[in-house]
Amino acid sequence: MSNQITPKLIIHGGAGSSLKGKGGLEAVRESLHNIVKEVYELLLAGKSANEAVILGCQLLEDNERFNAGTGSVLQSDGQIRMSASLMDGEAQRFSGVINVSRVKNPIELAKTLQHKEDRVLSDYGSAQLLRELGFPIYDPLTDLRLHEWIEERKGNFSSKMAGVVAEAENARRGTIGVVALDSMGRVSAGTSTGGKGLEYVGRVSDSAMPAGNYANGVAGVSCTGIGEDIIDECLAAKVVIRTTDGLSLSEAMHKSMAEAKENKRDLGAIALSRDGKIVWGKTSEILLAAYHDGNGINDSLEWNDDSLTDSI
Repeated sequence: MSNQITPKLIIHGGAGSSLKGKGGLEAVRESLHNIVKEVYELLLAGKSANEAVILGCQLLEDNERFNAGTGSVLQSDGQIRMSASLMDGEAQRFSGVINVSRVKNPIELAKTLQHKEDRVLSDYGSAQLLRELGFPIYDPLTDLRLHEWIEERKGNFSSKMAGVVAEAENARRGTIGVVALDSMGRVSAGTSTGGKGLEYVGRVSDSAMPAGNYANGVAGVSCTGIGEDIIDECLAAKVVIRTTDGLSLSEAMHKSMAEAKENKRDLGAIALSRDGKIVWGKTSEILLAAYHDGNGINDSLEWNDDSLTDSI
């Protein structure tokens, strides 16, 4: 037992400009803290970082406050298509699904693909995998998301994105993510999303790419925000590689966020390193993140200065 380390955990429920549409500060805080508590207990029981990430993503996907799984936004044709990925940092193995429909937890498909020869599937492949696994058909639609789509349809979809984080007229970013460090020093990351809403059918988000979700033996990162901005920055992979090349996780995150701000990107990210450092960053106004540092639970919900990054 002497070679074991203190597990660490950080999760996010998106980024954006407000918490109003999610019930306000305390409602979001309660949701995130409860999930952190449950997942951290799994880590304390000796489970792997991968198992913790999968559970955390499932719980976030099941929470209607967040744009992933149940509560996902609708694309322009009124259909829900979700994407998710899982990266095992120890094995440096990435798996994911793109634009999958009628499943409760897209992260479960990413988990199944971890040990397949073909590890990233698009919509048709994901649908076939669902049938092979015998997963029950599930409709993730909520009344709120249907109402959003109907209102936008009245306006001929004049808005570029749905209200996926907060008030419908201004919020534009929605994803969930988990990064975990287990007692054996293993790091894993998972990310899941319903997309940005009202997008072209077939649009692919960053959540099922290493740009938005990446880990190796040194660090792991999950991103949120405008997917195209995250892809253009190749943010998750960039932060992890910089850490691997010798920068501290804090330095790697700050350098990457400074570049993103200079490029006028709209995004956020959470990260963990093998040495137990927890770091988060954003160019958006708010980042809906919560974490357990081994001593207790805290969050970034009231972090609104201009420092770009914070850490513990």
